[in-house]
Amino acid sequence: MPPRRRMFHSFSVQNYTTQTPVWQPQSGREFANNGRICYTYFVFAKFTACFSQKGASAMGQLLWLNFTARPEEAGLTLRDFLRQQGVSASLIKGVKYRGEGFWVDGRAVFTDHRMAAGETVRFALPPEEETTVPPQDLPIELVYEDEHTALVNKPAGMTVHPTLNAADGTLANAWMGLLQRRGETGVFRPVNRIDRDTSGLVLCAKNAYAAAALAQNVQKVYLAVLQGVPPQIEGEINAPIDRAPGSIILRQVGPQGKPSRTGYRVLAAGQGMSLVAARPITGRTHQLRVHFAHIGCPLAGDELYGGSRARIGRQALHCARMTFASPGAEGVQTVDCHLPPDMAALCETMTKL
Repeated sequence: MPPRRRMFHSFSVQNYTTQTPVWQPQSGREFANNGRICYTYFVFAKFTACFSQKGASAMGQLLWLNFTARPEEAGLTLRDFLRQQGVSASLIKGVKYRGEGFWVDGRAVFTDHRMAAGETVRFALPPEEETTVPPQDLPIELVYEDEHTALVNKPAGMTVHPTLNAADGTLANAWMGLLQRRGETGVFRPVNRIDRDTSGLVLCAKNAYAAAALAQNVQKVYLAVLQGVPPQIEGEINAPIDRAPGSIILRQVGPQGKPSRTGYRVLAAGQGMSLVAARPITGRTHQLRVHFAHIGCPLAGDELYGGSRARIGRQALHCARMTFASPGAEGVQTVDCHLPPDMAALCETMTKL
């Protein structure tokens, strides 16, 4: 299946590295009109995917993976060799006891087999364990997909997984409904999770091998509308985050908290608000919400951390960019996601900085 790309209505930021972040907008065509920042359509460049594995997950067909030992890997047991390729211990166990077993150059082997240089091990992903999440016929927006990976644009107001307070209508239910409509089997494996009232990108692994591979090198950029303007146009918030006393939900900055770092760049400002691109360097619960409240600029609409819902009915936070390396595509993929209408409306009177 070739990767899918779509046309977006977007305000986004350029590629960055952890050493030299670049935060300039990249929306294809931007122009100022009477002090307003306007947004227009752009199309992502096409690219070619290269699959090293053959197979499919539809209608119960097996998906086979192949790995060839390099000279420096000669002598490793099959188990250790596969672990070095990013295959998890639980997946190795699943292949051994629930799958088709391991094959090296056409012969069945055990996991204590010693690999020789040039040998290729081949195995099929085992059948998925039964899920308890029921499928529902809900809208779901796929912004990228290949054989191993899917990227979904989650709307605000939808939880990622079923909970006691939201037993259905979740992104998991929508994903299972999509698989049912396609005649495919599988489970819902989100690599990242975002809060119910946060919109934007959720990365999903389509099998157990992809789940371990994708979790290694995912980078995210969020767009947030703040009440007020940070004192520096570009900076980093380095403040430990801990659970607030007496609450299982609320977080706070405190000396006993876990180290937490957020990089940010102010993109536009106006009417007492600002639009920022934020990169969570660590991954604490509510990190961006807590950090911006800590510097006196809570997210618009974030009542939990001091924001006001006078102009937006939820925290103005959107996961706008995801960079990841999928096992089903060549190289590193960077995908942008359009700013939702409620946040775009807040930016109409801002001036680009």
